[in-house]
Amino acid sequence: MDEARPAARPATRHGSAAGGGLLLGVAVVLVALNLRPAITSVGPVLGQARDGLGASATWAGVLTTIPGLCFALAGLAAPALARRAGTTAAVALSMTVLACGLLARVLGGPLLVLAGTMVATGGIALANVLVPVVVKSSFPARIGLMTGMYTAALQGGGALGSAVTAPLGTALGGWRPALASWAALAVVALVVWSLAARARRRAGPAAERETAPASHGPARSLLRSPLAWVVTVFFGLQACLAYVLMGWLPLVLIDAGVSQANAGLYVGALSLVGVPVSLTVPALAARQRSQSGWIVGLGVIGLTGMVGLMLAPAAVPLLWTLLIGTGMSVFSLALTLLALRARTGEDTARLSGMAQGFGYLLAAVGPFLFGLLHDISGGWTVPLLMLIGVLLAQMLFGSVAGRPRYV
Repeated sequence: MDEARPAARPATRHGSAAGGGLLLGVAVVLVALNLRPAITSVGPVLGQARDGLGASATWAGVLTTIPGLCFALAGLAAPALARRAGTTAAVALSMTVLACGLLARVLGGPLLVLAGTMVATGGIALANVLVPVVVKSSFPARIGLMTGMYTAALQGGGALGSAVTAPLGTALGGWRPALASWAALAVVALVVWSLAARARRRAGPAAERETAPASHGPARSLLRSPLAWVVTVFFGLQACLAYVLMGWLPLVLIDAGVSQANAGLYVGALSLVGVPVSLTVPALAARQRSQSGWIVGLGVIGLTGMVGLMLAPAAVPLLWTLLIGTGMSVFSLALTLLALRARTGEDTARLSGMAQGFGYLLAAVGPFLFGLLHDISGGWTVPLLMLIGVLLAQMLFGSVAGRPRYV
């Protein structure tokens, strides 16, 4: 009997580790579902919120600019926070901050809306940087698959935010309860993430350490790595496109004659169409030495939709939206590159922090500049030409970032 006990313990630990790994995968997906609704839910009710608050178009431009700016600042701070508190605790903190920000931004006037949005997107930024580290460290043999699932959930959450918020506003009695309702999803993610962290701790110290990048001596800076800067610019350009479109596309479509309800559904489709792409392309691309062809190919599809939206927005707006959404699925490859271009979890954290910190700082200019160009030109042609230029630059930098090298 005594001889059997030592053999039973490893089996129990193995079972606990496997269960903890599965629960961690579910937690990653739930966290990802929260990383877009705070942003995409604003567009469909932006007009109502602006009218209800008596706010200006400039206020709306600032509101759509805040996510990129907060992503930049919090993204740069995320690796240091993870080293101090641990990746698991930092992700839990991100969901707590997100829920608080979502509730706070509907409790007051225009300034509180801006402040609450800053808090909420700060929480999102922490998770944006740290979840790829969890994927690299905890699922090293399934980077493409897990990144695809994470990105698909992220895009699905974005689709829900766009498609469901306007009906929620009708059902709940206004834009304030509609926007506040998304805090419930953050609470669910926080609970499951905490359960997954507890399961990893029960599985043993080795399993728990998988969710945090190892530290070996002084922190290594990637600021002198040309490849790290190429990845950063690529990430920033695709983020610029995404946040301009998520913030402004509903108004572009409405001005083209699409109803407010359909505009919300179309922008939901913008994210939803990327789900099957994200579930398949990263896993396929990660098996190849170079991801450049995939990046350029998705860029060409997005470019087709962008040109169609500019030249004939009222012709087939759903088709243009689906093509643009497919092109925006390059985001899944941008996240995959954060793991593939780094050798270790520690370097992944640094590259993720750099790419998302400086990248989102670059992207933060996009929504404001898009709105400014619209105000100056009085139409959408000039701002859409700006987006086409950004997309072409994204394809160029993405093709270089996709080559098989390490930072």
